Amino acid sequence: MQVANPATLPQTASMSTRPPRGPAGQPAAATPMAFARAIAAAYQRQGESPAEALKLAQITPIRLLQPDARITAHQMEVLSGAAMQELDDEALGAFSRKLPWGSYGMLARASLSSPHLGVALKRWCRHHALIASDIQLKLVEAGGGAAIVIDEKARLGDKEPGMREFSLVHVLRNIHGLACWYIDSRIPLQGASFPFPAPPHADAYRHMFPGGPVKFDAAQASIAFDARYLALPLRRDEKALRQMLQRALPLTVLQYRRDRLLVQQVRQALTAHPAQAHSAEGIAGLLHTSSRTLHRQLKEEGASLQQLKDEVRCERAKDLLYRSSKPVKQVAAAAGFRNEKSFLRAFRQWTGLSPAEFRKASE
Repeated sequence: MQVANPATLPQTASMSTRPPRGPAGQPAAATPMAFARAIAAAYQRQGESPAEALKLAQITPIRLLQPDARITAHQMEVLSGAAMQELDDEALGAFSRKLPWGSYGMLARASLSSPHLGVALKRWCRHHALIASDIQLKLVEAGGGAAIVIDEKARLGDKEPGMREFSLVHVLRNIHGLACWYIDSRIPLQGASFPFPAPPHADAYRHMFPGGPVKFDAAQASIAFDARYLALPLRRDEKALRQMLQRALPLTVLQYRRDRLLVQQVRQALTAHPAQAHSAEGIAGLLHTSSRTLHRQLKEEGASLQQLKDEVRCERAKDLLYRSSKPVKQVAAAAGFRNEKSFLRAFRQWTGLSPAEFRKASE
C-alpha cells in the first residue's frame, strides 16, 4: 500500500491545497532530493541498486547527489512506489525491520470498522506498534486540539544522514493522509514539530505540512489539528479500500477540496468574532483562506455564507429575546442589523413571529 509516501499524500493541511506550480503552470520541484537519497540508501543497505527506480523517476545519478536539488511530487511517487515493491518494504527503510508489501493495507483494514476517526486513529496507532517496535504513535487530545505524537523507542536512522528526518516525515505524512482518506475530508494542520534542527530544505515543509507553523528542535515529532475531526464518521468501506489499494498512488495525491468541519468553523467565527466576520473577506481571513475558496467550499457542503449568517443572527436574537429584557432596537443591533425595521422583517421570515410575539410565547 503506497499511502505511506511522504511526498504524495493529500495536500490537506490548509485551505489552499494546490501543489506549488512552476512556470507555465507546471508542477514545481518542491520535494527535497534528500528524501530520494534516503530511499537510495535503503536500497544500498539491502545490497540492491536503486538505478532502475531512479531511471523510472527520471533522476540522474549526478542530480541525486546535488545537495540542494528538488524533485516533483510525481517523481517521488514513481521512485517510492518502485522502491516499496522492489525492496518489499512499505516503510522504505524507516525501521529496523521491513514492513512487507501489504502491511499498511492490513492496518487500514483493521481500522475501517471504527465508528469515527478518533477510534480509527487509536487503533492505527496501537496496531502500528505491533509491526514496527522502533516507534510508538499516540493520539493525544487536550483543550479542543488533537495531536499525533511519535515516541521514538529506538533512534531512527542514526547511521545515515537524513534518514531520521525522512522516516519521521514519512510516518506523519502517512497517518495524516490516511486520516483524510478515512473521512473524505481535508484536515487542516494547526502545526507540526520535529526533533531535529531545521534542515537546509526547511522551506519545503510548508508544502508537506501546510497550515500551521513548523517547529524544529522539538522534543518529539508530531502533527496537531482540530479535535472536532475525531468525531467525524468514517466514509469508506471495504470496496473503497480495495480500490485505494489497487491504485494507491493516484488516490493519495487526491486534492481534498472538501472540509467537513467548514460549516462549523464558519458558524464559530460568526459567533466569536461578529465584528471581523461581517464580510466574506473578514471570515475568510479568520479561516486563513480566500473569500472565493470559502464560497466554493461552502457550496460543496450544501451551504452558503448568507444562510449561515442568518442562522447565527437568528439564534443570537432569539437568545437575547428569551434571556434578557433588552428593547428590540438593542437586540437588532446586537444581532448585527443596522436598523430595527430590517431586523423585524428578517425575524418574521425566520420564525413566523415578530420579536414581541416570540418573547411573549417564550414566557
